[in-house]
Amino acid sequence: MSGHSKWATTKHKKAALDAKRGKLFAKLIKNIEVAARTGGPDPDGNPTLFDAIQKARKNSVPLDNIERARKRGGGLEAGGADWQTIMYEGYAAGGVAVLVECLTDNRNRAASEVRVAMTRNGGSMADPGSVSYMFNRKGVVIVPKAGDLSEDDVLTAVLDAGAEEVNDLGESFEVVSEAGDLVEVRKALQAAGIDYESAEQSFLPSVSIALDEDGARKVFRLLEALEDSDDVQNVWANFDVSDDIMAKLD
Repeated sequence: MSGHSKWATTKHKKAALDAKRGKLFAKLIKNIEVAARTGGPDPDGNPTLFDAIQKARKNSVPLDNIERARKRGGGLEAGGADWQTIMYEGYAAGGVAVLVECLTDNRNRAASEVRVAMTRNGGSMADPGSVSYMFNRKGVVIVPKAGDLSEDDVLTAVLDAGAEEVNDLGESFEVVSEAGDLVEVRKALQAAGIDYESAEQSFLPSVSIALDEDGARKVFRLLEALEDSDDVQNVWANFDVSDDIMAKLD
């Protein structure tokens, strides 16, 4: 299993108790606004918006906040910022490749915050294209383990919809597909009556770097610093950490 999946799982556990919950809410609201602006305010006709709303609801974002963001993004209500998506590339300790996706209304501020987080935490910025080739854009659906739901149940539900693999993350299953098959995979799970936590496009590494405890600690510190920025929406990195080391870090 990719290190990033483990990182995401650990992060998800923390998010439920985290004092930074407000930050998570803000990022989820931003996702809704951008999705509505890009593909229209109707979730039934805009799968990206549908998934953004689902993720926000799963993370207990208040419904009126979700609705206001949908209307702002869709032009049905005044307000909303001119969000721009910018990708930055860099390296963490041990040569780990890092992709940083920002959603910002101020490019200069975003660039500055990413650079500061990198340099203060043992990382370095890289030229565009020097890191991104190590990642593939994929569709990723996270399915919580509930009742007697098995990996085979999930696999059977999504196989004909274009899913490539199902990974056991411990407390949930990760369903990976081509980015273009994400909606079909999500619909297949819904048709099978299987609840899911989130469905979104993600960057998964084609090659991973194994880290020891010290390296993992340094990489996690950098990723946390990056994700602490309001402008940073997602961070992906190509590391792998064993379960033993994850347990020590937890």
